Amino acid sequence: MKKKLIISLLASASLLGSVMTATSANAANLSGKIIAGGSTAIQPLVQQASLEFMAKNPGVQVTVQGGGSGVGLTQVGAGTFQIGNSDIFAEEKSGIEASKLSDYKVAVVGFAPIVNSKTSVSNLSKQQLIDVFTGKITNWKEVGGKDQAITVIGRTAGSGTRVNFDKLALDGATEVSGPTQDASGSVVTMVGQTPGAISYVAMSYVNSGKNIKSLSIDKVKATPANVKSNAWKIWSYEHMYLNKSKATSAQKAFIKYVTSSEKDINKLGYISISSMKVSRSVDGTITKK
Repeated sequence: MKKKLIISLLASASLLGSVMTATSANAANLSGKIIAGGSTAIQPLVQQASLEFMAKNPGVQVTVQGGGSGVGLTQVGAGTFQIGNSDIFAEEKSGIEASKLSDYKVAVVGFAPIVNSKTSVSNLSKQQLIDVFTGKITNWKEVGGKDQAITVIGRTAGSGTRVNFDKLALDGATEVSGPTQDASGSVVTMVGQTPGAISYVAMSYVNSGKNIKSLSIDKVKATPANVKSNAWKIWSYEHMYLNKSKATSAQKAFIKYVTSSEKDINKLGYISISSMKVSRSVDGTITKK
């Protein structure tokens, strides 16, 4: 009886060893070059994940680029990028054949209006926010601040952050013409250096910038907890898109790694999909989980 038990245990150990070896081999066999580009709102998360993923999979080279959600969607469709990062659904971007792309929602991000830290105003009503960004209000004294001109810094066309902010914060209003920036990091720097400035970025950038602060809207703060409950309504999914006809095992494995990196998701100011108390469809319908 003991002999049979020993033989059985040895066989099980051998099988386990074979499975582990096969798993290691599969990881080692991943190879290829991946350009993941587009949204700058998700860029810090994808950049961090790429370093960890390449360390575990030395046969894969991942390059992370910005450019905006529009660029990400266009270039993944064209095959220039292997992964297109976007703050918006592919269906929201004109000229994109969404049916040819696979959508992977990897996280949620909130967007917040930010101002120069010396601005005395900390809260605006939603209507005041709309009036500021459309140029109807041009001085901080009109909303309870000091006598100082407001400089609105917008985002360039093709920015997913702009699409979401205009739709969800400004109710579709057209922003006033003025200086624009195409990258979230550049926006943070410019607002921090410009007295009286206002703009908007992904919440994941708010704590990384100097001399800026976020504004509350109707006394609701831009916090992860408020995003999860939809009390703060200015949020979107962070998508990573693959071209269905060209997707590889390495590309899918990298996206899976990003999605499963909850430590990085939380640390960098994003919100995991699983922690959301609501979901949002492409047409904007909110459903409680």
